[in-house]
Amino acid sequence: MTTAKPKRRSRAWFEKQDRDGFVHRSWTQKAGHPADEFDGRPVIGICNTWSELTPCNSHFRELAEFVKRGVFEAGGFPLEFPVMSPGETQIRPTAMLFRNLASMDVEESIRGNPIDGVVLLMGCDKTTPALMMGAASCGLPTIGVSGGPMLNGKFRGKDIGSGTGVWMMSEMVRGGLMTQEEFTEAEGCMNRSTGTCMTMGTASTMASMVEALGMSLPGNAAIPAPDTRRNRLAQLSGRRIVQMVEEDLTMDRIMTREAFENAIRVNAAIGGSTNAVVHLLAIARRIGIDLTLEDFDRIGSRMPCLVNLQPSGHYLMEDFFYAGGVPAVMNEIRHLLHLDALTVNGRSIGQNIDGAPCWNRDVIKPLETPFKENAGIAVLKGNLAPDGAVIKPSAASASLLKHRGRAVVFETIEDLRERLDDPDLDIDEHCVMVLKNCGPRGYPGMAEVGNMPLPRKVLEKGVTDMVRISDARMSGTAYGTVVLHTSPEAALGGPLALVRDGDIVSLDVEARSLHLEVSDEELARRRAQWVAPPAPERGYVKLYVEHVQQAHLGADLDFLVGSSGAPVPRESH
Repeated sequence: MTTAKPKRRSRAWFEKQDRDGFVHRSWTQKAGHPADEFDGRPVIGICNTWSELTPCNSHFRELAEFVKRGVFEAGGFPLEFPVMSPGETQIRPTAMLFRNLASMDVEESIRGNPIDGVVLLMGCDKTTPALMMGAASCGLPTIGVSGGPMLNGKFRGKDIGSGTGVWMMSEMVRGGLMTQEEFTEAEGCMNRSTGTCMTMGTASTMASMVEALGMSLPGNAAIPAPDTRRNRLAQLSGRRIVQMVEEDLTMDRIMTREAFENAIRVNAAIGGSTNAVVHLLAIARRIGIDLTLEDFDRIGSRMPCLVNLQPSGHYLMEDFFYAGGVPAVMNEIRHLLHLDALTVNGRSIGQNIDGAPCWNRDVIKPLETPFKENAGIAVLKGNLAPDGAVIKPSAASASLLKHRGRAVVFETIEDLRERLDDPDLDIDEHCVMVLKNCGPRGYPGMAEVGNMPLPRKVLEKGVTDMVRISDARMSGTAYGTVVLHTSPEAALGGPLALVRDGDIVSLDVEARSLHLEVSDEELARRRAQWVAPPAPERGYVKLYVEHVQQAHLGADLDFLVGSSGAPVPRESH
């Protein structure tokens, strides 16, 4: 008795014996594929974000080859395809502007081609959420393979972390504590291998979120990029995706409500980036999960931070991997997780983390004596942020988590840079710095400028932190008492647009409050005088500004929310 082959999308291309089937097979054979590879075996698309303009993903050509090995070993047919790679370190005005565009590239590339299952090669900050969002909209069997963090930076006998070290040392130069020559020397010492930022920035945070969601093999998040175990994991992922296609293990079976709740708790436990909020919201809404900003506060804000990593702590991702990585953290908080949540290897989260050891208790603290208490992301509301704002208490100064101060307002990022070090700027360490027009529409793209540098006159006093508020994001490698994602944003006429110099702003993280001490009548008068900024006139930026949602909804494009699946399109000839 012959067992019928499972119905696969690729057969609509390669099985037909007519003119169209001839075209699909013949042109694919140009790459040297023999005819028997079109026998109905699963076609695995390897979605690659390699680019020389995305240095963090520069090793993905090699990584893809290991995935292919695994696919071939398991009886699949791998076909690699490129998609847009918005690299954080080079692209302007911000990679976040192009996250949604890259997700569209991923979605349409998957849907329009003979693909039965997908391997996502992702690393630099926005490539991970973009690929997850695009794949979620198609819903095929999918597995994530991250590129891994760099090795620890080394400078003058000390470890330095990418991003975090830049922010710290640049302030030291401005404050007269480090010379320009020393600062320049550190450039070649910080980023000394392939891979993403080795701090718990957004890249490592999102790799950890992929693992916590169950969308990668265990251990994926923390293996350093140059470590050969990264290549082995890629090869095993190639094997596994073929099995997932055979099992019809689709993304919606893995990325459930329970999986996202697990991810929120893990993000708190690792001291993850505030950017995880906007990305997880967008991914969830693509697959039909009703995740809200309030869920991050309700589920994760009272969680302890267990991981002693920069920017919240001392160590770096290489140390985190040697200490046990994400499985060790999840095992430490297992009683708080949905242990029966399914993962890509066909096992539950509980089975994957059962007995996961911790090898360094200075890096991963036990739950009984955490690195920091109540360190999850806090969601603030009030008349300055009716739809919410976020703050990362583990990266903030405890003394500033309840603060009342005079607003010093910067209308744009250019205004900030022009006036910040003016000796006549009326500001001291007790003031609240307010930056406008840096949200999804305002920048556009919601750039990572929320961690505003402090004024030189403040730095020269030895002060290292102030309360800062904006509708922007900040790098996951950054730190400080920084209120972000204020929604609705200033460019949309949100209350942030109405703040003026001298207004009193009160922040109370424990009470989850962000309040502008100005009467409703005065705010109404100011709103009547407010003029919207000019809109872009053409291209993707025009489309983005017209359709982008606010930060508390994930900053996705409104017409991309939800899943369209991956039905076989009509023929092209």
